[in-house]
Amino acid sequence: MGQGEASTRGTRMEGDCLSCIKYLMFIFNFFIFLGGSFLLGVGIWVLVDPSGFREIVAANPLLFTGVYAILIMGGMLFLLGFLGCCGAIRENKCLLLFFFMLILIIFLAELAVAILAFIFREHLTRDYFTKELKTHYQGTNSTDVFTSTWNAIMTTFDCCGVNSAEDFDDHSLFRRLNPSRLVPEVCCQRNDLMISKEECLKGIMPIRNKGCYSAVVDYFETYIYMAGALAIVVLTIELFAMVFAMCLFRGIQ
Repeated sequence: MGQGEASTRGTRMEGDCLSCIKYLMFIFNFFIFLGGSFLLGVGIWVLVDPSGFREIVAANPLLFTGVYAILIMGGMLFLLGFLGCCGAIRENKCLLLFFFMLILIIFLAELAVAILAFIFREHLTRDYFTKELKTHYQGTNSTDVFTSTWNAIMTTFDCCGVNSAEDFDDHSLFRRLNPSRLVPEVCCQRNDLMISKEECLKGIMPIRNKGCYSAVVDYFETYIYMAGALAIVVLTIELFAMVFAMCLFRGIQ
């Protein structure tokens, strides 16, 4: 009799625990669903907005890339939240397993990015970028992807070269293709130039004499600790999501 009561009590406690996990997972994924919907809405609004904001974004390659990054992130969060909510409230093993696998793939992808970033960290040095710039940068009017990316960086961060305008010396590809110019046109594209654009192109006094390496590092230095903390929070949430999903999956009869 005592064993039967203990067994019944244990089964009831297990059911209560499973029910708690079920509703916690539903609430958790509902907020993920709302976050994904919000990001999707922002991304779509920016792309279709008729008031001219779309042209501003399209003119800046970094903003343009950021909008699509927001759309992709929003879509993934939307799908994750939907699968998690439906799988939890309906106690559907198939949806829970799909949710678990999707979270696991994202987690492993993030881990792989972190490992690759650590392995190839020596490729992020000032000397490496200087060598690449001198070898591949062609000029302001080039349609080359590498050159276009550097033009966007120099425009966005108001800088010239990796270290300074002196990176475009006689040994650089840019000078071989443009022997009459000492600096690219993008280094002279500002409204507050104290000299003419022609003088700037001849290297008399490049207005953007700050190197892009220092400019980018200074810009992101403010956010590096925030990004690290956010990455830890995201990985922790993903781990708990996988644990909750598997516990609920195993508890469903």
